[in-house]
Order: sequence, then C-alpha cells, then structure tokens
Amino acid sequence: MTVLSKADEGKVLMDVKGEQIGVVTEVDIEEQVAYVDPEPGFANAIVQGLGYGGKGDDDIEVPAKSVATVTDTELRVDADL
Repeated sequence: MTVLSKADEGKVLMDVKGEQIGVVTEVDIEEQVAYVDPEPGFANAIVQGLGYGGKGDDDIEVPAKSVATVTDTELRVDADL
C-alpha cells in the first residue's frame, strides 16, 4: 500500500500510459488523499514544486490506494482517472 506524505506535494501525477495528469498541489496525510491540479500553469507548477500553494476548487482527489508507485519526481496511478 502506498503512503502519501507532504513530500509528495509538487510532484507530477502520471497515468498508466506515462502521460501527465497534473501536479500534486496538496496531500491530506490523515485521509491519504492527494489533490491534483489537472491544468497547472507553468508558474503554478513551479510554486507547487517549491512546496508553496495549496489545493484549488478544480483539483482532482486521488486516494492513496489508486497510486501504484511514488518516485522522487512523480506519482503514478494504476488506472485511468
């Protein structure tokens, strides 16, 4: 089982085909949910990568049970969202 942490904020979320879904804007460590901005502008992606910012109204909720792998730069889901 994947465990999400605050260190995952700013990482890119990828689908099973290796295509970018969006950028993780916030992680709720108690609920084990990552909030992902599906259309992060360039500036917003940089801000999130530096650990600033937060979830937006249009963010996608991705539960930890949907995340197959976590690396230094990305989270990869095991199914299409």
